[in-house]
Amino acid sequence: MSAREWLDKDFYAELGVSSDASSDEIKKAYRKLARENHPDANPGDSKAEAKFKAVSEAYGVLSDPDKRKQYDEARRLFGSGGFSGQGGFGGGGGFGSPGTGGFDIGDLFGGGQQPGGAGGIGDLFGGLFGNRRPGGGAGSTANRPRRGADVETEVRIDFTEAVRGATVPLRLSSPATCQTCHGSGAKPGTRPRSCTTCGGGGLVTRNQGAFAFSEPCPDCRGSGQLIDTPCRDCAGEGVATRSRTLTVRVPTGVEDGQRIRLAGQGEPGKNGAPAGDLFVVVHVNPHQVFGRSGDDLTITVPVTFPELTLGTTLTVPTLDGKVSLKVPAGTASGRTFRVRGKGVGKKNGTGDLRVTVQVSVPSKLDDRATEALEAYREATADHDPRRELNELLGR
Repeated sequence: MSAREWLDKDFYAELGVSSDASSDEIKKAYRKLARENHPDANPGDSKAEAKFKAVSEAYGVLSDPDKRKQYDEARRLFGSGGFSGQGGFGGGGGFGSPGTGGFDIGDLFGGGQQPGGAGGIGDLFGGLFGNRRPGGGAGSTANRPRRGADVETEVRIDFTEAVRGATVPLRLSSPATCQTCHGSGAKPGTRPRSCTTCGGGGLVTRNQGAFAFSEPCPDCRGSGQLIDTPCRDCAGEGVATRSRTLTVRVPTGVEDGQRIRLAGQGEPGKNGAPAGDLFVVVHVNPHQVFGRSGDDLTITVPVTFPELTLGTTLTVPTLDGKVSLKVPAGTASGRTFRVRGKGVGKKNGTGDLRVTVQVSVPSKLDDRATEALEAYREATADHDPRRELNELLGR
């Protein structure tokens, strides 16, 4: 993609965020749109697939601090409308308008020396649009090895799988190296040829008065190569959207929202550069009985008033079976006991199971139980559980 095409796009609008949005806001917007427009969720919907590609491209620029800074600077100089928008140089009355005696905006990306020894605007955006040549001109972005973009997806697992670890199959529909042309973009049996217009350099230079300007070659669009017979599966792009199944190893003790990185499983790189990474965001389904606090598991066990008052031995469930827990006489409702080593196991040790005992109050009593409680109330009439509270309040 040339500089002109890139700046004509409004990546902030694609994600539906403002230009001063934080990285977290950009990530949140991307996740929402990617989830809504993912090819797996919209089979056969070409509009959703195009939107998915657009938001992925926008996130690839705005999530990279350096690329975002360069992109913002370009928008500041050329206007938020890019080259073709109302605020850009390409609009009516701009430098490139007929009859103004000006020059084409593409000239600004040239490598020719301007007065005072300054190069073209391409010098400022060399990192965004291409490499620098020894002579100072902007090199072809397409010819420069470029690492593939990172990809993010999500997976949902059960609570037990998160505690113990699991191997989860993951099906993805994402850009990958075309398997038909192996990334060349040319039909099998053919290959790209060097562009004769620019000599394979991706740039053409023309003189205008005392100045020399370079711009992306109009024939090869700055790639330096021409494909006479494009691959039918990727339309000459060398990259095609395909479905693939990966096996993701979810580590023991993974937490809800944690990201797992799979190196080299993102979008393919260009011109020999490595592929990006795949980040898998793990969502954990809640358990019916157990909760979690760090490496500890938690559980609330209902007990009767006599069990707490007189003491008892409880049978408490764990993820691995059952354990016996001794509750001493006079235990208060809401007290938490700790069962060592029955929590989440990690490399740095295993957490505990925290058991909270909670009195269960029956909603109805028969006559015999009611009489027993009345007798208990009379027997303990001298005990006032609110005495200390009243003393503190001065009552």
